[in-house]
Amino acid sequence: MNRIAGLVALCLVSAVLMAGASAADSPHTMDHGFSGAEQWAKRFDDPKRDASQKPREVIDALALKPDSVIADIGSGTGYFAVRFARMVPKGRVYGVDVEPDMVKYLSERAEREGLRNLTAVMGTPGDPRLPERADLIVMVNVFHHVADRERYFRNLRGSLKPGGRIAIIDHSMDSREGPPRSARIAPERVKAELKSAGYAFVREHGFLPAQYFLVFRPARS
Repeated sequence: MNRIAGLVALCLVSAVLMAGASAADSPHTMDHGFSGAEQWAKRFDDPKRDASQKPREVIDALALKPDSVIADIGSGTGYFAVRFARMVPKGRVYGVDVEPDMVKYLSERAEREGLRNLTAVMGTPGDPRLPERADLIVMVNVFHHVADRERYFRNLRGSLKPGGRIAIIDHSMDSREGPPRSARIAPERVKAELKSAGYAFVREHGFLPAQYFLVFRPARS
């Protein structure tokens, strides 16, 4: 299995843990498939997840404009992508995943819920295949799975509009939820790696109980 496919698969595992699933119910390796999205949605979109993920507070903190273009990389069944679409009625949201069944599920969900501004995108290893540049790229519980991060994020700069932002939300080092501590990336390291990849740190939000929430922009040349 390629590393980027593993990235998104493990991102979805993290979503399971954030939703409160037990370790026994969670897949343990990158080789686990994520077909059967209808069943996974019961975990990924479990309302109990809201208590720690605080989606409304996250969206408010991002201060989105009604016409924003947003890319949710590792969108899964659409926990954040659907919420973004409802908050930017004049904008567009792209939910990117490399698992075909998740892309299919999100596409059908968008149609079912009348979200014409939400498009599910089948990404490829190393390329989210965004149809246009974004004002905001969001990655929730994904950063610590990215291989060759400096190269990945340097390439991702081309997917941002001038003045665009990247929001990175990932598990805190002391969180009881999420992957083993050895697999986590401290926020200070995230800041250092993004600086090396050509980004400037904008701000950190501290209201999530189990995750850090960092915002960056491409640095000026």
